[in-house]
Amino acid sequence: MKSSDVDILIIPGWSGSGSDHWQTRWETRLPTARRVEQEDWYKPTRDGWSDRIVAAVRGATRPVVLVAHSAGVSAVAHAAEHLKHGEVAGAFLVAPASERAKRAVPGMGEDFIPHRREKLPFPSVLIASATDPYCTPEEAKALAEAWGSEFVDAGDSGHLNSESGHGPWPDGLLRFAGFLKSLGAVPQRMNH
Repeated sequence: MKSSDVDILIIPGWSGSGSDHWQTRWETRLPTARRVEQEDWYKPTRDGWSDRIVAAVRGATRPVVLVAHSAGVSAVAHAAEHLKHGEVAGAFLVAPASERAKRAVPGMGEDFIPHRREKLPFPSVLIASATDPYCTPEEAKALAEAWGSEFVDAGDSGHLNSESGHGPWPDGLLRFAGFLKSLGAVPQRMNH
């Protein structure tokens, strides 16, 4: 499938991905992409953030592909338990936040991390860095295994955000195009 075949839901993490962040750049570059807005970007809560994702998925008119970063990855994992099989075509998950993030980031709710550890009901890829200050490679691999995600080691890439030099992140966009292609033909959108 191609990006024009799907509704791409951008799910930022804590603080909402600023103007130089690759998610914001993709949102403006990909015509079918839109951001899932959260009530408070600085105080993530499991139910609040996941409910907004579920509502955005159910409001989509084409098959949905989720593009999540950091705490947004956590929100996708929590939202997954409320999504029916076929509502999401796939998820592109980048730089998950972990217990390290909960300790380092103010406002990271106790109910938000730890993550759900059940298999996601849709295909997914999880990209993680060996030098992410918010998640060790071992934690990221364990999440990928629990979720049934393909694991991609991004090497020495920090938190894969603008602060680590990944503003435009062209390699990520190429990998995202490959992920879309791996999803195959455009599935029929389930009725709600």
